[in-house]
Amino acid sequence: MDSTMTVGRLIDRQTGMTAAELVGHLMPPPQFATASLENYVPDPRFPSQAEAVEAMRTFSSETIAAPRGLFSRKPAPAVAKPGVYLDGGFGVGKTHLLAALWHRTRGRKYFGTFIEYTAIVGALGYREAVAHFRGASLIAIDEFELDDPGDTMVMSRLLGELVASGSRIAATSNTPPHALGEGRFAAQDFLREIHALADRFTTVRIDGEDYRKRDIEGHAVALDEAAFAARIAAESAQAPAGVTVDVFDDVLRHLATVHPSRYVGLIAGLEAVGLRDVRVLSNQTDALRLVALVDRLYDAQVRIHATGIPLDQIFPDEMLAGGYRKKYLRAVSRMIALTTS
Repeated sequence: MDSTMTVGRLIDRQTGMTAAELVGHLMPPPQFATASLENYVPDPRFPSQAEAVEAMRTFSSETIAAPRGLFSRKPAPAVAKPGVYLDGGFGVGKTHLLAALWHRTRGRKYFGTFIEYTAIVGALGYREAVAHFRGASLIAIDEFELDDPGDTMVMSRLLGELVASGSRIAATSNTPPHALGEGRFAAQDFLREIHALADRFTTVRIDGEDYRKRDIEGHAVALDEAAFAARIAAESAQAPAGVTVDVFDDVLRHLATVHPSRYVGLIAGLEAVGLRDVRVLSNQTDALRLVALVDRLYDAQVRIHATGIPLDQIFPDEMLAGGYRKKYLRAVSRMIALTTS
């Protein structure tokens, strides 16, 4: 029997999420549910990893100690900056450390990707979003990105107001904060906003190798039709409602109809996705949407089975040479992991 007759399609799934559901989703992904500073294992070849653990431990103790009663006369501990920024390559454990900080922090706290926060501002409206987040003990922002000047200004304003309310900020990215936006838009026109963001963070550098590539070959797995059908049949036998099969181009067209903040709803409950006829991308907008989908698949640890070219080869050289290079390389790393799991 054709495997597509026994499984659903990603393009048919419902994606609707209310603003309240978006906010309720702001917590670490399931694979980081037990992340701690104690179970982060630094690579001894890269001393900055152990140093990053200690920096987060220090920031964690400051975050816990900082809130004071309204009428307390005792000053809060001196803190150089209200935020910490983990800067490093792919797979060095930045998200693990960010999740560990979130788990160690008391009080009302939030954990989400940059795109999730900007989507919530769009869904709630700026003032309502500020009112909702104001006073939180920690705002954790994973995959900090500034892909357009509107996001730059919104996040600069939002973080400024939240810091003024006593919130602490922790963020991860593959780009140092003063370099955010470079190669993507006219950064010089928004230098003030970019620097305003950077000045709120103490930057902690983490060096190292991508742990996702340490024990696997450096390519995503591409299957022939027979192997693909066998994998999908095995997956659907284990989770009949948790597997989808689609043609790659159909998924790209569908992603254009869904806001990236709602991709988490698109993949909810899935164990595996099948993609047929994967090809090299020619449109950067399609590429960025696919990156956002891969991020959500990786967060949920949804396995990928694919035919066509290997998924790590879908970004052409001209895309990899542009301003979104680091996003694409992160997606490559994650697709290798998801096709080999």
